[in-house]
Amino acid sequence: MAAAAATASGALGALQASRARLVAAWCAQLGLGLGLPGSVTSTRAGPAMWAQGWAPAAGGAVLRRGYSSEVNAENELRVRYLEEENRGIVVLGINRAHAKNAISKNLIKMLSKAVDALKSDKKVRTIIVRSEVPGVFCAGADLKERVKMHSSEVGPFVSKIRAVVNDIASCAKMGLVETKLAIIPGAGGTQRLPRAIGMSLAKELIFSARVLDGQEAKAIGLISHVLEQNKEGDAAYRKALDLAREFLPQGPVAMRVAKLAINQGMEVDLVTGLAIEEACYAQTIPTKDRLEGLLAFKEKRPPRYKGE
Repeated sequence: MAAAAATASGALGALQASRARLVAAWCAQLGLGLGLPGSVTSTRAGPAMWAQGWAPAAGGAVLRRGYSSEVNAENELRVRYLEEENRGIVVLGINRAHAKNAISKNLIKMLSKAVDALKSDKKVRTIIVRSEVPGVFCAGADLKERVKMHSSEVGPFVSKIRAVVNDIASCAKMGLVETKLAIIPGAGGTQRLPRAIGMSLAKELIFSARVLDGQEAKAIGLISHVLEQNKEGDAAYRKALDLAREFLPQGPVAMRVAKLAINQGMEVDLVTGLAIEEACYAQTIPTKDRLEGLLAFKEKRPPRYKGE
């Protein structure tokens, strides 16, 4: 009996040690230390939202302008830092009207460059990705450009798309129609969709290449909000901006590690996920923001967080 107990204890110790190594590996990947003061090193930008909203037209700024069909590569992505009460929100506006915002090599290069810059900017709290083209958010990959690519270029290009999407956020699309073209969703769709709505529904949508409307997409949990379009044509952007404003008052460090805990915890079993959460929570304990939050609560005033 004693030998059996010792064996069981050893097995449990090995399992715990293995799990501890896995959690440590996750924390190393996240740039987190295990409970060491001041060890939050990630400067990755906060939550990102796709301003699509499943409205009839997803583009349109408050100051209206015409949309030319002429190709101007320099204006395909517009980065706008909001000011005053919206300080900390950055808007990435996609503007490829001639191609219905289809993702080209130039656009993905510009997105990658913009995201890399934003990740290292501690003043950036939330990123909104929106269309500046009326009536469309993104038509997918630029198939006219894809036709001209050598087969050796396709794989690296799709990998770049996947990397940029991973850096910004997981996105919901109206439809994954790639099987109609004898290919598969290669920028993460076969992995994100099952995690969002389950394997059976994901297979059904991908195998059928079905396109959903907004109400259908919301009913299966693919999107969070369905909006009636406004006369300016920017209902989705305004909703995304409202959500971003809700995020701004919260503690920056807490937002960052909460995002990491959720994203990484979804990839592992529950026990390991809880251990990742514990490691992330430990990063908030030595921060000045945590003390400021307690003091503000005591003094019945809004907290003044600095991300420290």
